[in-house]
Amino acid sequence: MSQIPLSQPDITDREIDAVVATLRSGRLSIGPEQEAFENTVARASGRTEGVAVSSGTAGLHAVLLALGVGPGDEVITTPFSFIASANCILMAGATPVFVDICPKSLNMDPARTEAAITSKTKAIIAVEVFGNTTHMLELERIAQRHEVALIEDCCEALGGVSASGRRVGSFGRVGVFAFYPNKQITTGEGGLIVTDDQALADRCRSLRNQGRETNAHAGGDHAAGSWLAHGRLGYNYRMSEINAALGNVQMQRLPEMLAARRRVAGDYMRQLMDCDDVVLPTVEADTDATMSWFVFVVRLGADYGRVERDRIIEGMKRHEIGASNYFPCIHLQPFYQERFGFKKSAFPIAERISERTLALPFYNRLDEKSVELICSTLKLMIDRERLLKR
Repeated sequence: MSQIPLSQPDITDREIDAVVATLRSGRLSIGPEQEAFENTVARASGRTEGVAVSSGTAGLHAVLLALGVGPGDEVITTPFSFIASANCILMAGATPVFVDICPKSLNMDPARTEAAITSKTKAIIAVEVFGNTTHMLELERIAQRHEVALIEDCCEALGGVSASGRRVGSFGRVGVFAFYPNKQITTGEGGLIVTDDQALADRCRSLRNQGRETNAHAGGDHAAGSWLAHGRLGYNYRMSEINAALGNVQMQRLPEMLAARRRVAGDYMRQLMDCDDVVLPTVEADTDATMSWFVFVVRLGADYGRVERDRIIEGMKRHEIGASNYFPCIHLQPFYQERFGFKKSAFPIAERISERTLALPFYNRLDEKSVELICSTLKLMIDRERLLKR
């Protein structure tokens, strides 16, 4: 069997044909494919407004600016996420305030989140880590109670449904999706903002398009509404028609792709449920929740640490199986330590979990035989660590 990668996009001839047709159309930016993609993702999230952008990071940055977040403001978020969840706060000129996580869901702990709110708090960025929606309703209520904006970072959770029956993307003031190649669907690169607030959506549309008005048209120099009139500082955060065309076909295939990911996750659960040294992802059972699997991340038992975890990862790679740590804590990244003086043990739950997490290969077309091979190799590497401990 050839090497098993950590992730792999699911691209068919339908996506290729759609991209080729868009290239041949001559309309490569700000066209019908983008509009259709925005409407489809917004509807799938239970929202009225969709704003396509060049990445999830761009979407989060634009949302913070559109909400008026800037220097002197604080934004609460998790230290256990991809670094973009915090970088966007710095990009807006505000200060990230981290809170520790729940050891089961791996999402922000609601009680710690509420305790961190101060007079400087302008927003909460709540990440649905690995596609898990747990605590989102509680965090929404906390934000409402304290009159701060809740931004749902749903970059890892497209297609999920919470235990309360709410669709991912429907929480708080605004949500942001991402479509990198390892996500549930991909546009190659891209993101999308969803909200019910038309004024907020229009500000985001202006920000993604160099500060132009949303109805900007060609002609004129600085006249209001002209293509060369820029009412605010903006950015080039547009999504191309090519990316949107790819996304439109992927959205049509979303149900089958989510089902494929559930199948692969189920295969892993069955293969690893008897392995005492592996903690499996926590999925809410006996509820209306539907997990939208982004990655399959397990963690090693409490007797293991970063050294052992890293040896297991390297051992799996020697056997041509993709594996990775997922995620390193943001506050311990060198830049954050240098700028804010964060030390180890600042957020002990996130840190202890982070040093034991292990991402296994996960993508739609991963078959049961491959999952069995991956799990057998993982168990072999764990057995090796047991022998080293003697």
